[in-house]
Parts: sequence; C-alpha cells; structure tokens
Amino acid sequence: MEGGEAGGGGGGLLQQILSLRLVPRMGNGTTTYSSPLSTFPEMWYGVFLWAVVSSLAFHVPAALLALFTLRHHKYGRFMSVSVLLMGIVGPITAGTLTSAAIAGVYRAAGKKMIPFEALIFGVGQTFCVVVVSFLRILATL
Repeated sequence: MEGGEAGGGGGGLLQQILSLRLVPRMGNGTTTYSSPLSTFPEMWYGVFLWAVVSSLAFHVPAALLALFTLRHHKYGRFMSVSVLLMGIVGPITAGTLTSAAIAGVYRAAGKKMIPFEALIFGVGQTFCVVVVSFLRILATL
C-alpha cells in the first residue's frame, strides 16, 4: 500500500491533499502527481481547489465559534450559517474567476505551474479575502 500510484482506500484523498497532489492526472501513467501542471484545466483546478480547501479551513472553525458563542441568542445563532455560506459561495464564485485568470496568465505565458505554486495562489486568495474582511476596507467606500 505504500507505493500505490492510483491509491485506493479512505486515506488516499487526505494523503493526496496533504502531499500537494491535489490534481488527479489522466494519461498513460508516465506522469506523476508531482509533475508540473501544464494545461489550463489542470492549473485552474489546482488553484481553485486550494482556494476552496483553505477557505473552508478558515470558515468552518469561525462558523463553529459563532455557533458556540451565539447559541442562546434568538437570531444570532443563524450568523454561523452565513459565515459558513460565505466560506463556500465566495470561492465558488470569485475563486472560480480568479483561478481562471491565474491559469490563463500562466497558459498565455507558456509556463508550467508546479503544485506548490497552485497552493500558494489558492491560499493567497483566501488570505486576501481574510485581510480585506478584517481591515473593513469595503465599509469605508
């Protein structure tokens, strides 16, 4: 089970995510998960999935904290649902577009993206959303 490329079993997905092998490959089996992402869909999918995973990693604990602290409030307990929805809807809408823009720039430049770059761009999108949220820049406009 140690050297399985395709992987089978429950721990395969978690191991794939934690080892930066997030984008599944199709082909004749000669490419590895650590090889560069060369096509537009591979690059877009890698950046998009890291944006979703990092957003959920931030918003799920925040939603649980909101639910725990506001559980006795009449309407406040529903704020946790809105926090969780923002963690899902944000990356699906804006994350799709920004991930496509990043992948498009890489594809137009003829560059290949290593999986670590996809991680940096995906987590970077979530980091930018968190910074804008905490600084309340939008409230000043």
